[in-house]
Order: sequence, then C-alpha cells, then structure tokens
Amino acid sequence: MSGVVDECLQKQIDLWLKWDRNDKTRKEIQSLVDAKNYNELNRRLLNRLAFGTAGLRGPMRAGFNSMNDLVIIQTAQGLSEYILKEFPNVEDHKRGVVFGYDGRYNSKRFAELSACVLISRGIKVWLFSKMVPTPFVPFTVLQHKCLAGVVVTASHNPKEDNGYKVYWANGPQIIPPHDKGIQKCIEANLVPLESSWETSILNENPMLEDPFEDMFRLYYDALLANIPLEFLKSNEESDVRFVYTAMHGVGFPFIERAFEAAKLKPVLAVAEQRDPDPEFPTVKFPNPEEGKSSLELSIKKADAEGATIILANDPDADRLACAEKDATTGKWKVFNGNELGALIGWWALKNFQTLDPNLDASKCYMMASTVSSKILRSMGAIEGYKFEETLTGFKWMGNRTIELMEAGNKVLFAFEEAIGFMVSTAVLDKDGVSAAAHLATMVCYLKRTEGITLTEKLKNIYEKYGFHSTKCSYLFCYDPPTIKRIFARIRSFDNGKPATYPQSILDGEFKIKHIRDLTNGVDTSEADGKAKLPVSSSSEMITFTFENGLVVTLRTSGTEPKIKYYAEMCAKPEEKDWAELGRRLDRMVEAIVEEFLQPKLNDLTPKSD
Repeated sequence: MSGVVDECLQKQIDLWLKWDRNDKTRKEIQSLVDAKNYNELNRRLLNRLAFGTAGLRGPMRAGFNSMNDLVIIQTAQGLSEYILKEFPNVEDHKRGVVFGYDGRYNSKRFAELSACVLISRGIKVWLFSKMVPTPFVPFTVLQHKCLAGVVVTASHNPKEDNGYKVYWANGPQIIPPHDKGIQKCIEANLVPLESSWETSILNENPMLEDPFEDMFRLYYDALLANIPLEFLKSNEESDVRFVYTAMHGVGFPFIERAFEAAKLKPVLAVAEQRDPDPEFPTVKFPNPEEGKSSLELSIKKADAEGATIILANDPDADRLACAEKDATTGKWKVFNGNELGALIGWWALKNFQTLDPNLDASKCYMMASTVSSKILRSMGAIEGYKFEETLTGFKWMGNRTIELMEAGNKVLFAFEEAIGFMVSTAVLDKDGVSAAAHLATMVCYLKRTEGITLTEKLKNIYEKYGFHSTKCSYLFCYDPPTIKRIFARIRSFDNGKPATYPQSILDGEFKIKHIRDLTNGVDTSEADGKAKLPVSSSSEMITFTFENGLVVTLRTSGTEPKIKYYAEMCAKPEEKDWAELGRRLDRMVEAIVEEFLQPKLNDLTPKSD
C-alpha cells in the first residue's frame, strides 16, 4: 500500500536509517521506503513502544514500536540515566545491575547490548553466561543488593515477540513512579551513543561479572532452607514420578536440580519440549495456562510411563501448571490457577508451621491479586493468618511483601490465578521452579500420610473452608468508545444519575452488598467510601460483592481489545450443595454479562471455546 510521505514520517525514516546499525532491521525499513509503503512505516515509526510497569513487550522487527537492537539500546540508555539519577553515589554503582535472558531469538543479544550501555556509563553489570529462569534475576537482585535487574523474555507470548522486564533494587518488578521515570529518561536519551553498539567491551571487562555459579548454588540453598527435613525424608522414600515439560523453554536443568536438591525422584521430561527452542514447534501457544491443548505430549508421556502427575513451566519458568490423572476413570484434570492457589496455599501454611512450630499466625500474611480466588481469605479466617488483596500482577504483591516484612510480619505465600506462585520470600516474584519443588513435595507427603491425591485434598480444603468455584472469561470489543460507554452506564445505572451503581441482578433476586471501583476510587465496604488499593483512571475495573458470597470483577485488558470478567462463588463451610452453588454461579454470571455488559446491544464477541 502506498501513499504520500509527510514531513513527520520522513524525519523518523531519516533518524532510523541514521541510527540503526543492524543490517537486517535497517534493510527492513529501507525496503518499506523503496516500496513506498507509508502506512506500514507510519505504524512502525510514528509510535514508540511504551515502557510501562511490565517494561517492554512487542514483536521483534524494525521500527520504534517494536523490539530490536536500536530500541533496546535506547531503552538501556534511558534505564542507565534513571539509575544514575536515583543512585548518584559512585560507590552504589559497584552494586551493579543484573541481566538474564531466555531462549528466544535475540534475547542474549538484547542483554549484551544493554550490558554495553550500562558499563559505558560506569555501572557494574552482572550478566548471566547462560539462559536462566526469570526468578533467578530478582533472586540475584536481593543476593547482590543490585540497583536493578532485567530479564529479556516474552514469557509465554508467541515466538515473534520479546520483552524487557525490569526489577528494582528492592527485589520486585518496578511500580510507579519508576516506570514513568524510566520512560522519560528513555525519551531524553534516544540518540544511540557510539559506545552502545560496542559489544567488544564485554571481553574480559573488570566491570562485568557472571553470577551464574554462585546464584545456581545459593538459589537451591534457599529452596532447601524452606523445606522441613522430615518432608525431604518423605520425598526420598516416595516412589511418585512426575512428568515434566519445559514448553521449549529454559526450565529443565533448573527443575532437574530442584528435584535432586529436594530428594525427589528425577522428572520424566517430555523430550520434544525439554530444551529451549525459539520456534516452539510443538505448541500453538507456549503457555501451559491453555490447559490440555498445551499438555498433549505430556499426557501421552505420562500415560506411557504410568505417571499420574504432570508439572509444566512456561518458557521462562516463572509459572507452574499441574495436571493429575484420576486412577478410576483414567481422565486427566488440569488444575486452574485458583485451585493450585488453594492447594499450595494450604501447603505453605503446613510447611512453615512445620519449620517453626512457634509460628505466630497473627503476624503471618498470604496474598492474592484482586481477580484471583478468595480461598486464602476463607482459610485465614479459620487458621488465624491475615489475608490481603493487591492489584493484578506480582509487582504489587512483591512490593507489598516488602512493606509487610519491614513492619515485622512474615509473608508465607502469594498467588495469582494466571498460575503464578510465590512460596517464601527468597524471590519476590512468581517462581515456577520453587513452586514445582513444593507442589511435588506436597504430592509425596499426601500420598505417604493420608493416601490421597491432590484432587481429594482440594475437596478436603473446600469442605473445611467453604466451596470456592470460579468462572472467568472475556468478550472482545474492538471499539474503545463502546467500552467507555459500557462502564459509564454501570456507574450511572439509575436512569443516568451519576454515581448510581447496580444494586442487584435478576429483578432483585441477588442483591449487591459492596462495590469497589478502582477507576475512580470508590469502595462502599470502607467506612469512608474510598478504595484503599491504588486507583488508575486509565483502566476500567469494578468489583461487585453479592450478599450470597459471589464476587465478580469486570475489567479491561491493558494489551488486548477485551472486557474480562472474573467471578467466584465463595460459599460458607456449612453450604454443602456444591452442585447447586455451581448452577447459581452460572446463572449469576450469565445475568451479570447480559445486564451490565449488554453484549448484543454493544456488539461484543464472546471468547471462542
């Protein structure tokens, strides 16, 4: 498609061709210029890939809105400038910044270019010599008291993508105001310095160090420090075998070592998916959250080996999925993130009570994101520990963990429904390697002491703390003004009167008890009517708590044209008719979607099954 090049676009074309030293991406832009494909050039060059609280993520190709050498150099220049502003003391610069990378195309290259930039600014760099799971970077930040950490990964995104995830000196991922501060520094340092391209400075540089050997040893020391000796003995005596898939990612050697350290039998690895492969040839999406469609080879392997448990990491090994075979029916159950949160949450409490029989539950916390199950809250009400919600994303849970620890509390566990789990505070982020070792230890313990499966244990948890059933999905909406109109209507539900939310559904059958709106700061459950969680006017997020225990959150996606809903029926322990609770959940969710979102009227497309 051709058109006329305007002055603004021409300026960006000239800058790209002047600044980019990567032959491949430079030729990519030049070929678009030669073809007069100005629409595509507009798309690639006039908008910049925004740096947010998740850092950067986008397709690998030429252009300022994509992941490539030039954008990485500009990002690293901005990051180094921000670090120097925040840590002006030259002595601090020796603490350094750690860089890790996964097995995707260009990941190592992007990490090395970033290292060049920081070293040329006088900042020490810890650069892993091998690809590592994402959790190894925040672990290193804490161990070496680094100024920051970066993982070059796009996690479970398609193979065309890559990303740049940033951790701050306190250990977790960055939160405001760091994201905005880094973005401003990037924009002020776009001209690539000569030194930024010189990867030769990484050869035998005294300011560059490889942390791999030390961190590989210390990580497993920390893991073992959080598993009681009697559980290690139980693992050693167990005959349970686990099938494992790394989903073509980095996880296998690290899981292999975790199982060895925890005295577990070696994993039965899915050979086709064991080693890093940036093509992800055997899966449509390299995401174990997809369920059975992503675990086909694992199920085949488990059936052949007679194994009944499957563990799966995503490609950067910060998430964990699990499936269990029913010995009676032969069917496989893939646990969702909320079910695993219940199981590992129960185990975390058991684990830390065993490590410290004098553990003061009143000074202990567990956490989950707002869109995750409230099962930990129900458990805490009986077991005596405290429960907190945070905004979605482990950046919030990690930073809140630090605040709680500084106040003299102990954080036992945190999770989000997107199969992210943090057991202990050795890593202030989700960690699929340690979570796998803890879950496998739990399986061995349950079999030895009670002769039960994970599915049976989950049933026990619901019997004691109350049945919790979730229903989560989304609808596509490709028209941003329609999304605004939908949420504006919810906030003026009484014939357009401002600040009047719905009071019930199904003609008053199910009444709403509380409303929390994190777009404008309303929370009717608080005495002053104001939300305690951070508020963001740039995204839509409303939570309704019903009198019968249903909690549903409606929110927009920051990266996709979706309206998401997360619903959970939180029953009391005495409510025993789980089938009826499930039917009620279905009815209520259907009514909420119809009455609040009006899919037909607003031309919303449901998720395809």
